[in-house]
Amino acid sequence: MALYRHSGELLQEKRGIIGAVFKSIDRSKHGLRVVRRGTRFSRISIRRLFLWLFSLAVLFSIYLAVFGLKMPYHGKMEGSISSLREGQKELLGLDALEQPKKKSHRPRFFPCEVGLLDSVDDLVEPKDPTNFTQFLSGYIEREEKPFSNDPFEPRFGGHQTLEEREKSFYARNQTIHCGFVKGPDGYPSTGFDLDEKDKTYMNTCKFVVSSCIFGSSDFLRRPTSKLISEYSKKNVCFVMFVDEQTLSKLSIEGNVPDDRGFIGLWRIVIVRNLPYKDMRKTGKVPKFLSHRLFPSSRYSIWLDSKMRLLTDPMLIVEYFLWRTGSEYAISNHYTRHCVWEEVLQNKRLNKYNHTAIDEQFIFYQSDGLVKFDPSDPNTPLPSYVPEGSFIVKAHTPMSNLFSCLWFNEVDRFTSRDQLSFAYTFLKMKRMNPDKSFFINMFKDCERRALAKLFRHRAVSPPPAP
Repeated sequence: MALYRHSGELLQEKRGIIGAVFKSIDRSKHGLRVVRRGTRFSRISIRRLFLWLFSLAVLFSIYLAVFGLKMPYHGKMEGSISSLREGQKELLGLDALEQPKKKSHRPRFFPCEVGLLDSVDDLVEPKDPTNFTQFLSGYIEREEKPFSNDPFEPRFGGHQTLEEREKSFYARNQTIHCGFVKGPDGYPSTGFDLDEKDKTYMNTCKFVVSSCIFGSSDFLRRPTSKLISEYSKKNVCFVMFVDEQTLSKLSIEGNVPDDRGFIGLWRIVIVRNLPYKDMRKTGKVPKFLSHRLFPSSRYSIWLDSKMRLLTDPMLIVEYFLWRTGSEYAISNHYTRHCVWEEVLQNKRLNKYNHTAIDEQFIFYQSDGLVKFDPSDPNTPLPSYVPEGSFIVKAHTPMSNLFSCLWFNEVDRFTSRDQLSFAYTFLKMKRMNPDKSFFINMFKDCERRALAKLFRHRAVSPPPAP
């Protein structure tokens, strides 16, 4: 059957079918709109349903990711979740999935009341007490080169043998090592060189407050002048030991000594040729050996450079020494009281080479050092760990001997003097059972009431092994 007469003409059957369709559409125009609306409505509803289902699925997935691992599962599901968690730990690290811990705040410590006198007007220095142990100590000034062909290098602390060390603990007339040891003629200085005019000034001091800054490790903190009496300003020497590097740094910051060498109350004394590479160990020279640096002084107060003095020094001497009949005063540590704890803390904070700490600690244990027992009524000190930033001393024979012995331990071992304090005291006490050493170990909160504590400018790294 032919469909076209020519290319554009449809057959009659086709035209009839199309015409019937259009007529049907025209008759049911209203009905068709209803159908279309229903279709559109159903399409929109289905689309919204899928959207809601997808949103719920996403939320549920997020919930599982965040909380699902902690939900109680049973059977195979529990094992699958555990495996997933272990896999995540391996990829992200053991602590990656743990909740972050709150940072622990450092405990705060506060000063407490100190019963100082109201003024220095009525102070009367006590007469030399007869109960203080009396003997004469001499100090090794020079060492000669040994006859052996071994290389010899002079040292500030000397070359003390173990036999000499053992004998030095006896409180008797003898000559001992106590720093400032010179080498043979022709050898270079062993260090801590001072200008002659500074030595002359220091020889005149009877009461001393001293401190030091080496290696620009601190800012210069001047004693609060308005809290210092005119009597103390005239009769007490305030001496700050610095090296040339520190003096240059202080000058840049505007702290320049005047024509007499003073910055405020501090008389600035320059130390050249430092005896140790470890600045902390160099700082132990003025800290422990004030009786050698100030040979005419009767009393001295050591103040760490991180502290600013807020109290008249004469009131401090009266309170800690004269009133208690003591010849040495130092505060206990604010948290630690046992050397075992101090060793662990020094290692944890990498304060010094661990091997050197172990060697010192093992040596002390082998020589009788025991743990601090606060329940023992016969414990000779309220703590075996001091807070050594504030020391008050009468320059008596026993006080001077203890200072030399403590310095020798720092010279031989580590510069962490809190490790050697208890050992030195206990050994000296054990080797002199019939001779008393009157030490006043006071509360740390009292120290905080007398001087304001700051942080160091910079922390020196521990010495290399």
